[in-house]
Amino acid sequence: MTDQVKDIVKGSVDDLIERKEHALLNGGIEKIKRQHEAGYYTARERINLLVDPDSFMEVGMLNHSDIPGLEHKSAGDGLIVGIAKVDGRPIVVQAGDKTVFAGTEGAVHMRKAKTIHEYALKRGLPMFFLHEGGGLRMPDGMGSDGISDKLFPQEMLTHSRQVPSITSILGDSFGGPTWMAVSSDFVTQLKGTCMAVAGPRMIEMATGQQVSTEELGGWKVHALETGQVDAFGNTEEECIAQMKEFFSYMPLNATMETPYKETNDDPYRKVDKLLDILPNKTNRAYDMKKIITEIVDDRQFFEYKEFYGPALLTVFARMNGRSVGIVASQPMKYAGASGVQECEKATDFICLCDSFNIPMIFLHDTPGFRISNEAEKQKIPTKIMVWNQALAHSTVPKISVIIRKSVGAAYGNMCGPTMGADFVVAWPTAEINFTGPEVGINVVYGRQLEGLENAKEVRKELLEKWAFDSSPYNAAGKHLIDDVIDPRDTRSFLCKTLEFAVVKNGSMSERRLANWPTGI
Repeated sequence: MTDQVKDIVKGSVDDLIERKEHALLNGGIEKIKRQHEAGYYTARERINLLVDPDSFMEVGMLNHSDIPGLEHKSAGDGLIVGIAKVDGRPIVVQAGDKTVFAGTEGAVHMRKAKTIHEYALKRGLPMFFLHEGGGLRMPDGMGSDGISDKLFPQEMLTHSRQVPSITSILGDSFGGPTWMAVSSDFVTQLKGTCMAVAGPRMIEMATGQQVSTEELGGWKVHALETGQVDAFGNTEEECIAQMKEFFSYMPLNATMETPYKETNDDPYRKVDKLLDILPNKTNRAYDMKKIITEIVDDRQFFEYKEFYGPALLTVFARMNGRSVGIVASQPMKYAGASGVQECEKATDFICLCDSFNIPMIFLHDTPGFRISNEAEKQKIPTKIMVWNQALAHSTVPKISVIIRKSVGAAYGNMCGPTMGADFVVAWPTAEINFTGPEVGINVVYGRQLEGLENAKEVRKELLEKWAFDSSPYNAAGKHLIDDVIDPRDTRSFLCKTLEFAVVKNGSMSERRLANWPTGI
């Protein structure tokens, strides 16, 4: 090789190194400094927090805006993507880059996102999104030609839960980042950020309405009112840790079972503490989380939508090393009676578990549904039936335990008999009925009792007459439920039955719910 050729090769390599060094600075040192001063990490720093050391391989590092004159001001075009590993498992990652045009989406940005999404589906790789950004970029999206190729991408709309999609909102997010978040299987949000369709300025311009980012899409809005975000963190590190914990319960893709986690926790141990948790008085509340803690592996679980629909718990845990999804009444809130939010939460969780081959456990203690005029206006009959439909279509193993009350239609929604459970059992403390005698008498005889002088005596006689046996033994005696078990054997029973329920197909489902929307 001549010296001249060597110089050409070296010059080419030096040019490449210089281009990549420039790309690593994204929007430039000043904008990176501004991001840090605002208290936020950059896109690359977030990726480093998420992935295993030295595992990230970037794709599209030399991308830039295709608008003439912006080539040197738009490194990466506002998006960093690549493949990496999280806890040794392969993934695809995207991170919005606030230092380049405020993380807005230009044509190249969107093309890059589409390509990596398609690759994730092609090779069965879970997708992580570290998002903040201002939505579609102007002027890229302006005009009939600008908008016509920048509508919602088909790979997002027809994703069908082929691989887990896990999103964190780490800065104010409008447009694209919001669409991706609400289409994801799990979303966490950094407190102090906003997630909405459009920002306050655009809303004011379009409608005249003035609203703060916190009122528009702050964490409390999504925690208590919309349910569009599943967990919340005080720091970016906490949000990213939540993403990783959720991922630990998930398979890499829908063709696989969830990863097994070794445990020294005896699957057949007796749980004596359960007798102390349940109050002696049937109308006294207790924390169902204490029961869950005692029966799951290593006393560890991960809660999904903690603040939304609080009368129902949805958590991920493990039983004898296997991932399970637990749906449990929470007597500490509304006596465990589900309303509209709880119905949506249950449906969402059932779709998620069934799509990713995660067996389900149901723990009942509910007096029924919270029915009211307001609930009717919010379509609670539809919400109840959609929950039932999801349950009926689900094909993963399901095991149901009636701990205390299970009343009326809620008995069915919590996977009671005929609702597709592998096994339905009760504790001896269980009360199962259409409704409580007191409620039944009020409905049937309420008006007659109002006009009686001896109403108390008549009510007492009616209560004695209406004292149907709500104990589980009638149902068990007629083989309408499978057994009445000692509460202390609950963990052992669940671990044993799960072991048998997965013999034929593992925990693999038929994925009938994979195309159900990610928001209900």
